[in-house]
Formats: sequence, C-alpha cells, structure tokens
Amino acid sequence: MEPNKVQSEGGLNVTLTIRLLMHGKEVGSIIGKKGETVKKMREDSNARINISEGNCPERIVTITGPTDAIFKAFAMIAYKFEEDIINSMSNSQATSKPPVTLRLVVPASQCGSLIGKGGSKIKEMRESTGAQVQVAGDMLPNSTERAVTISGAPEAIIQCVKQICVVMLESPPKGATIPYRPKPATAPVIFSGGQVRADTLTAPATANLSLLLQHHPLPAYTIQGQYAIPHPDLTKLHQLAMQQTPFTSLGQTTPAFPGVDASSQASTHELTIPNDLIGCIIGRQGTKINEIRQMSGAQIKIANAMEGSSDRQITITGTPANISLAQYLINAR
Repeated sequence: MEPNKVQSEGGLNVTLTIRLLMHGKEVGSIIGKKGETVKKMREDSNARINISEGNCPERIVTITGPTDAIFKAFAMIAYKFEEDIINSMSNSQATSKPPVTLRLVVPASQCGSLIGKGGSKIKEMRESTGAQVQVAGDMLPNSTERAVTISGAPEAIIQCVKQICVVMLESPPKGATIPYRPKPATAPVIFSGGQVRADTLTAPATANLSLLLQHHPLPAYTIQGQYAIPHPDLTKLHQLAMQQTPFTSLGQTTPAFPGVDASSQASTHELTIPNDLIGCIIGRQGTKINEIRQMSGAQIKIANAMEGSSDRQITITGTPANISLAQYLINAR
C-alpha cells in the first residue's frame, strides 16, 4: 500500500494502492457478465481496479485511487459478496448467514503496526468496527507479504479497511517488498535457450521456473564498492532460489538456465560485517536472520565475535541463486 500524494487538509486525502487476494469464483463475481460489474464499480467509485492475468486458482485485485474512491470500491465489493452469499443460501439448507470475507495483501514490515504492542491495535480495530481481523503468521509463498483477513458485515468491513489505511499511512513499508504473485494452475517448464512451454510436469525442480525467469535470472544485485545495488530482477531470483535446491532428488531433472550452472551445486561464500551492524542483520531473538534464511533458501552461519576484531564473519552456503539472494537481503538490512 503506497501513499503517493498527501494533501495538507489533515484529513485522509491521499492516493493509495491496496491489493486483495481472491479465488477464481470471487474474481468472476467482481468481473460480472461481459465485464459489466467491474466496469460499473470503476465508474461509480472512480478507483482504478486491475485484476491480475493468468490461469491461477488465486488472483490479485489491485485498487488504486484517492481514499474516498478506494472506500467506495471496497463497499461495492463487500456488498457484491454479501449478495452472492444470500443467493447461494437460497439454494442451500444453511440457516445462519456466513460473514463476508476479504483478504488484503500487506507488506510484512507493516504487519507489526497493524497488530500493535501486545495485540492492542488489532484488538481496538475488532472492538470498534465489529469485524474480525486476522494477520497471517507466515509470509505468502516467495514474497515478503502477509495475508490480512477481514470478515463481518459489509459495514464493519468498510470501517475496518478505513482504520487499516490510517495505520498503513502512519507506518510505511520498511525496505524492499517482494510482492506475492499467485502461481499458475499448470507449471510452465523452461528449456535451454529460454523457450517456455506450459506443461503438466510438476517435479519441484521444474515447476514454475517459468515465464517470470525468462532469459537472465542473475544477478539480482551488482556490487559497487562495499554496497549491493538492487537490481529489478529480485523477484525472479527469489523464485529461482526457492525452486533450485542444491540436492536434486532421484527422478527429477534440472532445467538448463543461461547464466546458471545447470547442476546448481552447493557452494560457500563468506562476508565480513562490522560488529556494530550485526544486530541489524540478526534482529530481535534472531527474527531477521531467520527471515533471510527462509526467503533465500541458503544456510547462513554467523561466527562468534573474535577478541580484538571489529568484524564478524558470515558464511553463506547454497546454490548461486540462494547465495545471491541472501547477500542482497543482508546488504539491504
């Protein structure tokens, strides 16, 4: 969620982007017959509503515009889902009406502010709006985002979204965000030379190394002096790091990638980090270093402080893609 323009009126007059995660059936309801429903939502709310492409079980719906336009669009979506629930109940034996449920996709770095100290903020939102709010404990696959689920009556959901927007504006995302991209239903397979063919092969080593990766998966950063300069292919590298493990199990094949050793053998890389920066990398009770391990798929060991030395040695083990992503994330810290 990114504030682009703030007006000086003190009110919540800003341009925002909010992302929703929806199942295919929900997306079909939003689009409507020949796209009529989404067209009407766009016209009536004045918000930009984009739906991610692709043959995926889940899709991302992006809503962009001034806050009042976003709230209108949210209201229309919530009431549409309620209408769907009422219609489905008329064809079933159910007696109690299930709540409307929406899933927001939020950068993990903002989730702490949404929860609040000791869960105080999320408790306040639940009590003041009457909506149920849940922040997922784990990040969505291959991303640094989490799902925030809101359920309740449409009115409660709209109030809750307003409060979430305020929190997001007060606490912008920290660092780079790797956005969640739903995976296709069939796994495209990439062959040497970069040709891509959607296929039904689903071995982990070949699944979803896909259209996102195309010709040049490396590097995700370039080293200039002591600093790692981010490169726009970070998401692609992350996809590769997650799906090429150093140990190919029996019966799997590893696709040939230009620029990446096809065998992707495990290798080791060492970094030297000043002692006064090591805390930023480890994080409270090791949370940050564990996050880097999880996202990069690399093994990371931090040596104990040596007497008389102002530096610490970090050893990274994994495939070239694992190591590149781990290095990038450590430098970004």
